[in-house]
Amino acid sequence: MATLPHEMTIEILLRLSVKDLLRFKCVSKPWCSSIDDPDFIKLHLSHSVKTNTNHSLILRHCEYHFFSVNYDSLKTTQRLNHPLGEQKTPIKILGTCNGLLAVIDDNGRIFLWNPSTRKSQVLPSTEIEFSSPSIFFPRSTYYGFGYDPISDDYKLVRMVQVHGKNNSYLHSEAKVYSLRSNSWRRIKDFCFYLSFYREFGFLADNALYWMVLKTPQSGNKSLVGFDLGTEEFRFVELPDSCLNKRFCMNMKAMGGYLCLIATYTEFNDDVVDIWIMKESWIKLISWKKSESILGFPIVIPLAFSKSGDKVLFSIALHKFVWYDLGSKRVENVGIRGLPSSFDVDLYVESLVPLMVML
Repeated sequence: MATLPHEMTIEILLRLSVKDLLRFKCVSKPWCSSIDDPDFIKLHLSHSVKTNTNHSLILRHCEYHFFSVNYDSLKTTQRLNHPLGEQKTPIKILGTCNGLLAVIDDNGRIFLWNPSTRKSQVLPSTEIEFSSPSIFFPRSTYYGFGYDPISDDYKLVRMVQVHGKNNSYLHSEAKVYSLRSNSWRRIKDFCFYLSFYREFGFLADNALYWMVLKTPQSGNKSLVGFDLGTEEFRFVELPDSCLNKRFCMNMKAMGGYLCLIATYTEFNDDVVDIWIMKESWIKLISWKKSESILGFPIVIPLAFSKSGDKVLFSIALHKFVWYDLGSKRVENVGIRGLPSSFDVDLYVESLVPLMVML
C-alpha cells in the first residue's frame, strides 16, 4: 500500500466500513491524517449514501437499551453503549442524520451521538422564553434534526406551544440549535397548532416534516415542512385521495424521501396506503385488511433494498419482513438477538465528528 499513489489509497479507504477505518488509523500517521481529514469524511459519507452501503438499523428496547443491526446482512444484533452508559434513564431518538443521532433523556438533556465512533456531546440547555401561565396547561414540544448543506451545519429544531382551555392559543416559540456555533437562537414563530405532547420530525430532501393542525378545532392533520437552509415553515399538500377521507396518518423517511402511511376505512374494510414524495406523491403500496398478507398491526416501512424492488418493514414493533413490490410476496427476516419489542430507525455509519469540520 505504501507504493500506491495517494489518490488510489483514498479510493480504497472510501470503500471500507467505519469500524475498519478507525482500526486503520493506527497503521501510520499519513493514514490517520487522511482518515481524519474533513474532506475524506465527507467523501466517505457521500460514497456510503450513493452506494447504499454502511447502513445499520438502530433498535431501542425498554427505553434505554440500544442495539444495531448491519443492514447489508440483517443477521444479528450488537449492543450499543449510549451516552448515559449504564444509567437506566429513558432515552428517545429525536432524529438521525449522516450518522449522528439527536437523543433526549427524561430530564430534558439533549445529546448528539455518533454510535459508530462512540462519541457524544451534551447540547447547551435553552429556556422557554415566554412566561408560563399561573395555572397548568398542556404543553406540546416538537423536535427535528437535520443537516443544512448551504451552511454546512447540523441543526436541531425545537417548537414549543402551550394551549389553554378548549385548545385556545396561549404561547408558542421556535428555536434552532446550530452545531457550528454550539448555541440556540430563536427564529420566526409558526402559524399552526401542535397536536401532541412531543413529536419528532422526519428528514427528507434537506427539510424536516411534522403533522400539525391548521386550527385547534381541525379534525384532520396537515403536513408542514421546515427548510433547513432558509429556516422557513411551509404547508405541504397531501395526496389528493387523502384530502376527503378521515384517516390516521403516520410518517417516515425512506431512501431520502418522505413517506406517508395513511390508514382509513372504505366500504367497511380498513385500508393502508403508503405514499412516497418525489417530484409529486406516488402511491407505493396499498392493501386492505381483509386481503393483506402482512396482517394489520403496526406496519412501518424502513428502507428499500439495494435493487429497489423490495421494502423492509417493521411489523408490530417486534419483527422484520421484506415486501416484494412486484410479486407482493413477503419474506420473514430472521435476526439473532432481536429484543421482544423495539422502536427502530435506519442510520448511515459515518465518521462525522461532533464539531464543525472547517
